[in-house]
Amino acid sequence: MKTMTKPTLVLSAGTLKGNGVKNPGGEDLGKIEDIMINTSSGHVAYAVLSFGGILGIGDKLFSIPWSLLKVDTEKHCCVLDVDKKLLENAPGFDKKDWPNFSDMTWHDKVHSYYGVKRVW
Repeated sequence: MKTMTKPTLVLSAGTLKGNGVKNPGGEDLGKIEDIMINTSSGHVAYAVLSFGGILGIGDKLFSIPWSLLKVDTEKHCCVLDVDKKLLENAPGFDKKDWPNFSDMTWHDKVHSYYGVKRVW
């Protein structure tokens, strides 16, 4: 008889860093470079996703609202249910020029682009 395992409810951020991100169809959308936490509320705000480029060169970074990601602990990846074209046209940033994460206008712009409400 096969025993059922409970889903993992808590993981360290380090466990997720470097994990691949795929859409529900299994198409590669990049990998998680970092996880951003709102220090006032304690909520995970964003996953910083690297996407594009070749062999890690020319990658652009994107802040993906955490509410859009689902962690697949069996496949050791995250699933992001967005069209690849939406991601290609998303507001991104360069590895050497990160946005000001204290700018609430910037947060609202990112959440609006993805059509989700900021929860913190």
